[in-house]
Amino acid sequence: MKKFWWLCLFWMANALAAVTVTDDTGRTVRLSKPAQRIISLAPHTTELIYTIGAGSQLAAVTSYSDYPAEAKRLPIVGDFRQIDLERVLAMKPDLLVVWQGGNPQKQLERLKRAGIPVFYSDPRRLSDIPDNMVKLGILTGHEVAARKKAVQWTQAMNRLKKQYGKRSGVRVFYQVSDSPLFTLNGKHIVNEAISLCGGTNIFADLSIIAPNVSIESVIAKNPEVIVSSKGLGTSNGLSMWKRFKTVDAVRYGNLFGINSDWMDRAGPRMLAGTEMLCKKLEESRKNIRKFH
Repeated sequence: MKKFWWLCLFWMANALAAVTVTDDTGRTVRLSKPAQRIISLAPHTTELIYTIGAGSQLAAVTSYSDYPAEAKRLPIVGDFRQIDLERVLAMKPDLLVVWQGGNPQKQLERLKRAGIPVFYSDPRRLSDIPDNMVKLGILTGHEVAARKKAVQWTQAMNRLKKQYGKRSGVRVFYQVSDSPLFTLNGKHIVNEAISLCGGTNIFADLSIIAPNVSIESVIAKNPEVIVSSKGLGTSNGLSMWKRFKTVDAVRYGNLFGINSDWMDRAGPRMLAGTEMLCKKLEESRKNIRKFH
């Protein structure tokens, strides 16, 4: 019985203790106690919060926060273009979890001036995802569970790297959208996933993180694989390439769709997305070998 009461007191002390972390922009986030009314302003941050076991502390989310299913039942307070400031203030959150590149900065500044703590989540490296898990775990009172999830996630990603990282290199065009035609450069987190799977991003050297490229420039680079993150269905934007028979990716039959939510959101499911990407690139190698 004494042990039970000691554990209760230990839990209560932790629940009431002040917490401090540094977010992805280098800002210090201090809370007098772990947050209990959280508003998530990006789909990937919603997923992170549920992953560490803090989903019940979410008061609201933004549009496209559709995973897990429970998130779809929460109030929506805006999207990447605009936040409903009055509604957010009325909810009296004790923490906003936001995306540096995907939320209106002027509106976020107004919310900060109103005294609401803000944690900026902006993973640029795969290792930033488990790091975000731990920091959000600290801010929400779920540090132990968050650290466990972070270790499991990192170990699984390391297994993928060990399995695929030294495979023969294949030249990859990663297609974010087909009209207009967008890709990602070497500074984007997806580029690290491509490299981990033994691929080479043909546009890694471009200066813009999400550049608009021409069909002609893709043909000139002659990728061996074209991966579209537009989705897995027939409308994945890959059919446009089939008329270019001289492009290696077309010749080899290496046109692959991939789950966009798993790769375009820098959240926990990027592990599943990277695994899918690795398997697609492994399939592409088999297709290439048939021609040689």
